[in-house]
Amino acid sequence: MNGHFYNALNNLQSMLGSMAAYAEEAVQLSGKAVGEVSLEKAVSVINGDEKIDAMEIEIEEECLKILALHQPVASDLRQVITILKVNSELERIGDLAVNMAERVGNIDSFKNQEIEKFDFCDMLHTACGMLKDALDSLSYHDAALAQDVIERDEKVDKIHHDNYGAVRSFILKYPDCAQYYLNGLTISRCLERIADIATNIAEDVIYLESGRIVRHCHETEKK
Repeated sequence: MNGHFYNALNNLQSMLGSMAAYAEEAVQLSGKAVGEVSLEKAVSVINGDEKIDAMEIEIEEECLKILALHQPVASDLRQVITILKVNSELERIGDLAVNMAERVGNIDSFKNQEIEKFDFCDMLHTACGMLKDALDSLSYHDAALAQDVIERDEKVDKIHHDNYGAVRSFILKYPDCAQYYLNGLTISRCLERIADIATNIAEDVIYLESGRIVRHCHETEKK
């Protein structure tokens, strides 16, 4: 491949890095909005989603341009394909952050209710940690770190499963507050999906570095 290709690829990687930073910040801010029941932070997350959407379109267009003009092969092709896939995953993360933020208004209406409240600290910490490490593994070409991210996904799945069971009990105990618990379950589901996406990115890193497709392999091992 010529210098024009590698200059374009470096620019593409820089664009993806910027988008990753925006998406990661959106998740963290959305988590704070939920934890602090902050309408101001929630609105900030919602308003910032257009930026992530615009970046996704720009990166996709650049990927397609590179594929058409340079027709990369082997590891060069894997690089572009991985960026294209991660780009789409990051846009989904932005949407999930918005979905979480949109629950804050309802949660705020129950702040004075004497009921058992959700605590998302552990789930948020684990999901955000997975996302950060997945993106770091992409930046530093670290397949071992990517594998570590994959192995942490089960913890978030278990927390979400436990939350689902708790919601059923809480709705029976506090039927007038069903909306609070249903919105809490939506937040739990969003965090579970963010962890899944971090896992997908980690799998893409392993593919990028080794050419091995490991998607679903760890699920088979757990059965």
